[in-house]
Amino acid sequence: MKHIVDVNWKENMAFETNMDGHQLIMDAAVESGGDDLGVRPKKLMLASLAGCTGIDVVSILKKMKVIPDSFRVIVEGDVTDEHPKKYYTMKVIYEFKGKDLPMAKLEKAVHLSEEKYCGVSAVYRDVVKMSSEIRVVE
Repeated sequence: MKHIVDVNWKENMAFETNMDGHQLIMDAAVESGGDDLGVRPKKLMLASLAGCTGIDVVSILKKMKVIPDSFRVIVEGDVTDEHPKKYYTMKVIYEFKGKDLPMAKLEKAVHLSEEKYCGVSAVYRDVVKMSSEIRVVE
């Protein structure tokens, strides 16, 4: 299987793509010469990780018949000061909300995503120091 993304230059620093029928615009911040017309490409790396592992975790928990009231994935990335400015650490925070959520099942779902299913995590883990945390709030 091969994935192809076709990105077109719109104007100044802005680029546009259509992925899976959804339009996405990327641009640089004003202080970097852009017009702030869209998201920053580097931060999309964090969003890709959050989306990939989040989808896995929800899918696994559904099979376990565990449905939290809400669930969010927060990804923190530390960027080097020198060029090329790149992420050198990423921390994934899995935040579940609900009563009587079984921690063992939450941990298992997260572990399966991180170690077996999430392709984004698999790529990043080879080049970035990765860590994670599970939080349960009521």
